[in-house]
Amino acid sequence: MPRVGLYLDLRIPPGTRGADVYARTLDRVADAERRGLEAAWVTEHHGFADGYLPAPLTAAAAIAARTRTLRVGTAVVIGPMLPVETLAEQAAVVDLVSGGRLELGVGAGWSAAEFARVGADHRARYTTLEDQLRRLPGLWADGTVTPAPVQDPLPTWVGARGPRGARLAGRVGAGLLWLDPALLAPYAEGLAAGGRTRGRLGGLVNVLLADDPDAAKEEVRAAARRNRASYSGNDDAAANRADGPAPLRSASGGDATFPRLTVRTADDAVAAIREQLAPLVGTYPVTDVFCFADLGGLPADLVDRHLELVTDVLRPGLADPVPALGGVT
Repeated sequence: MPRVGLYLDLRIPPGTRGADVYARTLDRVADAERRGLEAAWVTEHHGFADGYLPAPLTAAAAIAARTRTLRVGTAVVIGPMLPVETLAEQAAVVDLVSGGRLELGVGAGWSAAEFARVGADHRARYTTLEDQLRRLPGLWADGTVTPAPVQDPLPTWVGARGPRGARLAGRVGAGLLWLDPALLAPYAEGLAAGGRTRGRLGGLVNVLLADDPDAAKEEVRAAARRNRASYSGNDDAAANRADGPAPLRSASGGDATFPRLTVRTADDAVAAIREQLAPLVGTYPVTDVFCFADLGGLPADLVDRHLELVTDVLRPGLADPVPALGGVT
């Protein structure tokens, strides 16, 4: 069964205090862990008016300090915006704080504006990312960077929305942090090019759970509109990028087109996610799935109930093996 986790972007909606948002999020994650949550993942962006989380490894360390068992993942750190030594140091500290629970997900990024903020080379981002992933183990092993992480090797992922990133993930032996059957072939090509056969998959299942999806829909639509608007000005076409929050689709309208957000009952979500994972069965292990904890500014009771349904219904509902398409297990 995959680990079930929450995806935290830690937006600060108008009329709220950033300190309150962070404190409430940490409280919710700690409570969800007590109810069986298995992972929490954080993301990264820069320069957003709503404070979209810019320091994922700092947030990961805070989550690690408030929890005891769940895996703490980054989905993703924009690796090429950091010197590799800095990435190695920060990741090692999170792994130490957590007692060996870090899942280090990195990506090439997409926003030229974000790279320009720190003077990083946007055009070379894939080459830089691959070089970083190849160098990280050696930096820890030879003492160039101290301290070393607890885990050896440290689990790494590459967040990739296309074949170039999927091949890169395979070449360096990282997990592929995106649940798209279309990426299986390039991922396999990358693994073969790197002399490897074993991979792993994980990623976002973009659902929000509610007892009454229709009643929750307007609140979710408003939050999704705010989130999409926040991308404007951060890239010349940012609001339309696939990386951004996708428009809401109704679960009653048939199968959702991943990764577009749907609002579902917990039982419906279990069925939908199992169907989504079925084409991946028999390829590489799907070790992790996660959904947004909040969209930023949703009513507290809606978020709290969503989290309860994630731990109490979704997690056990995904415990049994997912049959492959055609009935092969």
